[in-house]
Amino acid sequence: MSQETIFTKIINREIPANIIYEDENTLAFEDINPQAPFHVLIIPKIAIPTINHINDDNAHLVGNLYVVAAKLAKEHNFSDDGYRVVMNCNDHGGQTVYHIHLHMLAGKQMGWPPYQDNKKEIA
Repeated sequence: MSQETIFTKIINREIPANIIYEDENTLAFEDINPQAPFHVLIIPKIAIPTINHINDDNAHLVGNLYVVAAKLAKEHNFSDDGYRVVMNCNDHGGQTVYHIHLHMLAGKQMGWPPYQDNKKEIA
């Protein structure tokens, strides 16, 4: 699963993205299909395909994704009102790009459960 993804191409500046944060290990950019007024993807610059591939050697990169989310929340004035961060894993978890990424959503009240399409009506 070490094939190049669209995120690798964004990191390498081969395709454009609206980058809002970058440090030596992490990149954050606007989602092209936003699900909230503020929806960014926060990714490690080293490809880790899924949550299942996180290990002792790369755990610090995953922790930094959350540090960046907290920084962005403060910078964009969402830290007090709140925000949601989500990481999907594999097909049933909704992962479509196999390079871990943290979705950060803010700017509106989030509901729970997040997806209503699996809700069954009771007759």
